Amino acid sequence: MDRLIYLDNNATTPLDPQVLEAMMPYLTTHFANASSLTHRAGRIAAAAVVTARQQVASLIGSSAEEITFTSGATEAINLALKGVFARYQSKGRHFITCVTEHKAVLDTLAYLEKHGAEVTYLPVNKQGAIDLQDLENAIRPDTVLMALMHANNETGVIHPVEKLAEIARRHQILFFCDATQSAGKIPWQIADFPVDMLCLSGHKLYGPKGIGALYVRRQNRRIQLDALLHGGGQENKLRAGTLNVPGIVGLGKAAEIAEETREVEASRLMRLRGKLEQTLATLPETGINGAGEPRLPHVSNMTFRHVKAAEIMVKAPDIALASGSACVSGTRDPSHVLLAMGLAEADAHASLRFSLGRFNTADDIDTCIREVRAAVESLRASSPVWQLYRSGAID
Repeated sequence: MDRLIYLDNNATTPLDPQVLEAMMPYLTTHFANASSLTHRAGRIAAAAVVTARQQVASLIGSSAEEITFTSGATEAINLALKGVFARYQSKGRHFITCVTEHKAVLDTLAYLEKHGAEVTYLPVNKQGAIDLQDLENAIRPDTVLMALMHANNETGVIHPVEKLAEIARRHQILFFCDATQSAGKIPWQIADFPVDMLCLSGHKLYGPKGIGALYVRRQNRRIQLDALLHGGGQENKLRAGTLNVPGIVGLGKAAEIAEETREVEASRLMRLRGKLEQTLATLPETGINGAGEPRLPHVSNMTFRHVKAAEIMVKAPDIALASGSACVSGTRDPSHVLLAMGLAEADAHASLRFSLGRFNTADDIDTCIREVRAAVESLRASSPVWQLYRSGAID
């Protein structure tokens, strides 16, 4: 790992040393169950959970009582979507989402379809953007909820959540937003887009894996959910199970650091990404997916036509990159996000995601540019497909 340049921060981030330091006492000295309030050791653990809940709430601008700790964003998504389906069937069974959502949303809704839900899947344009009129047209009298992410995990494309929230409010439907990739990366608060539910995950924030949070609106219009897990009644009976105190403390500390640094860090990473894109885009037949829309400052999805992304990664083994979402990267299927944006299957297979992070330096980017450029040029030099393209035999 010493030589590895890690540019796959959308898959997971390294644990910030400050977060590890905050967690250690709760892995060792303060190990008690946070529900054991009859003794001082349990009360110390419970107080740490209270502090972390406030830290997460501060990051997104909510009240602490609106934060429910989960094992991660996937559980939060399941809790929100299945919880709404169970509780609001008297209103209707129709959900709206988008074809470029994370698989955690798409697969959960596919599960609900098997149990009687109806789902409308909105398309996107070539830049990965939703047409707001398509959303308006999809809303029906029995529409219960729309599930639309804040920023795409593969391209970084940011959806206009303020406008989406306004549409949801006007039609009196619930709005769940997957903010896993944007939380702590760009400045925003719940007040900016009053969603009803929202999820985030610790390991995307330089916190530990196995911890996340679900925001559920309690003010103005209280949202009701049925629980997924039943048992001890923890987390206001929404999420039973002994609290993961070290993980919760880690998530809280990660949220605190992100709130303090996100504006400066976003500017720094945007500069590094700009250099990466401007240099690599000079390669022939190279494009930046979603470049025409607002994007997260640290994410770039680039297509190097007539070269397979997997082969680029083999040629540049010291650069940690991705050819799609980490959740589906073990499959041979092309990215469902890029296909939805209109890329040909071959071009989707020729695309790499660069996701920069807190610990990347300018030297890292220089090395990445050099190695990826060399890999692409080497592969094309020996590629019959590239020669056919150069001769005009294929597009």
